[in-house]
Amino acid sequence: MDFRGVEKTDKWGYIFTVFYNGEKFHSFDEMAGKITVKGEFRRVMNELGFTWAKGIQQGGRTDAKVSAERNMLYVSSNFDGDLKDIIFKFNEKMKELIFIRKVQKTFPNLSFPDYIEKREYLYRYPKKRIKRPLEEIQKTLEEISGTYDVSRFTDKKGLELKEHERSVTVTFEKNILRFIGNSFMPKQVRNMAGYILTGEVETFPGKYLTLENVYLKEELCRKIISPCSDISVEGVEKIERTEDKEILIFYVKKEKKGEVIGRNASNIKTLRKEFGNIVIREI
Repeated sequence: MDFRGVEKTDKWGYIFTVFYNGEKFHSFDEMAGKITVKGEFRRVMNELGFTWAKGIQQGGRTDAKVSAERNMLYVSSNFDGDLKDIIFKFNEKMKELIFIRKVQKTFPNLSFPDYIEKREYLYRYPKKRIKRPLEEIQKTLEEISGTYDVSRFTDKKGLELKEHERSVTVTFEKNILRFIGNSFMPKQVRNMAGYILTGEVETFPGKYLTLENVYLKEELCRKIISPCSDISVEGVEKIERTEDKEILIFYVKKEKKGEVIGRNASNIKTLRKEFGNIVIREI
C-alpha cells in the first residue's frame, strides 16, 4: 500500500461488514435478472447516493442459499456525505435481508482478497440427521485437516482454477462443524461436511452453512483510518489517522491549502518533521 498514491486520488476504500440471509437470494454474485447479495447491495447503496467507480470485492464468497454472519464487501469511492445516515437508511430499507454491521475506512484501489488472512464457516446440520458415530467423525476430521490438494471436494468450476491446494482446519463441537482456512474452493465446505457426516463425498444443503467471519491480515488492520482528536493544526478542518499511527490525513479547504503547505512547502515540511507522514486532502 503506497500512501503517496492516496494524495493523487479523491477516493477512499470502504470495508462493509455485512450480515445476509442467503435463503432470500438467488446467489451471492451479481446475475442479470436475479436477486443477489451483491446486486442488492449495489442497487440500494446507489439509490441512497453512495456510488463507486469499480466493482464490489468480497472477503469470502458464498454458494447459493448460504448465509453470512460477517462477510466483508470492499469498494473504492469518492463519497463525501454522511455515511452513518446512508448505513441507517440501508438497514431500514433492507430489513434483515442484508444488514451492515459496521464500515471501516482504508486505502482505495486494493486487491482486497490479497489482504484476507482466513475465513471461518460453520455448518449446522440437524442433530437428528447425524447418523455417523462420533468416533468416525473425529477420525475423518483428522484426515481432512491440513494443507493439500482438495480437488475432490469441489465442482467443475473449482477444477478449472489453477491452484487446488488449500489449508483447512475442521473441528466438531456441540454438533457444529467449524471450518477455518486461508481460502476455499467452490462447494468445498458443503462437500467436506457431507464426507465428514456420511463417509461419502456429498454436497450437503447450503441452508445449513454460514460464513461466520472473515479475518483481515495485520497489514490491512494497521491501515484502517479513524478520526484523530488529539492533534490540532491551524487551517486544518479535520484530521484522521491510520491505526498504526504512521499516517495522518489533513483535510483542508481549498482556499486554505496553500497556507497549510506554506511557501516552498515550508509549513508542511515542519509538520512532517513533527508528526511524520502526512496526506493533504481538499474538502
